[in-house]
Amino acid sequence: MSERLDTSRGLAIGDLVARTGVREATLRMWEHRHGFPAPERLASGHRRYREADVELVARVLRERAAGFSLGAAIERVRGSLHDAEPSLFAGLRRRRPELHPVVLRKPVLLALSRAIEDESCAQAERPLLFGAFQRERFYRQSQRRWRELARTAELAVVFADFERVRRPARGPAELPIDGAAPFTREWAVVCDAPGHAACLAGLELPAPAAHDDPEREFEVIWSVEPEVVRTATQICLGQVRRSAPELADRLPGDGAFPPAGDQLRLATAITARTLGRIL
Repeated sequence: MSERLDTSRGLAIGDLVARTGVREATLRMWEHRHGFPAPERLASGHRRYREADVELVARVLRERAAGFSLGAAIERVRGSLHDAEPSLFAGLRRRRPELHPVVLRKPVLLALSRAIEDESCAQAERPLLFGAFQRERFYRQSQRRWRELARTAELAVVFADFERVRRPARGPAELPIDGAAPFTREWAVVCDAPGHAACLAGLELPAPAAHDDPEREFEVIWSVEPEVVRTATQICLGQVRRSAPELADRLPGDGAFPPAGDQLRLATAITARTLGRIL
C-alpha cells in the first residue's frame, strides 16, 4: 500500500506517484540503486519528499525520453542542481565584488523596486523578469502589478514560499523556494531586455528586537550595468531550472547588451522615480 499521510511536512511517496505518474516501485528502485530522489525520513520511517522533487522526477523522465540511460539521466539532473546559486545577493557579491551594498529600510527599498518595475514596464520590450518576495502573502499584495508587468514579458517568474509550482494563464510563473535556502531572506527585481537592463537584490538583516514592518532593514545592491544584470539573470535562471526547467529551456539566446548611454539615462530615470515616491 502506498504512503499517503499528512503532507504538511512534505509529500508522501503516494503524492509523488500521483503528481509524476511514476510507479511507487519504480521510485523505490531509483532510490535504492541511484540514491534519487532523496527523501527525508520521519521518525516513523515514512518518506517525505520536497515539492521540488516533483519537477526533478519529471526532468529525469524528459532526459530518458531524449535517449539517456536512467543513470545518465539522473546524473544530468543532479549536475544541473550543483550549478545553481542558492542566493542571488551572495552570487552577485561573489561574482561582482566591485558592487558595494547599502542598507535601506523597507519603505525606501519598496520605492526603488517600484521605480525599476515602472521604468521596465514603460521601456523594456519582451524582457526577462524575475522577482523574489520571500513570502507568498507579500507577492499577493503586488500580484496585480506583476500580472501587468508579465503581460508583455518574454518570461516572468516570481519566487516565494509558494506551496507548489503554478503557471497561471495570466501573470508570472510562481516558483517555490526551499525554506532552508538563503533566497527566503531576499528581495529582488531583475529586468533584462534588449536595450534595457536593471536589477536589485536585497538581503534582509536580522532584527535586534521586534519592530514594525517599515523598520525592516535590507542590505541592497542595484545596478543598470548590463553585465551585472546578465549575471543576475543567469542566477535566477539557475533557480528556474531547479523547479521548472522547461521555462528556461524554451528561451532564446542571451541577446545583445544595451548601449552604455541608454543605461545612464535609465539610472537617472529610476533615481527620479524613486525620489518621487519617497519625497
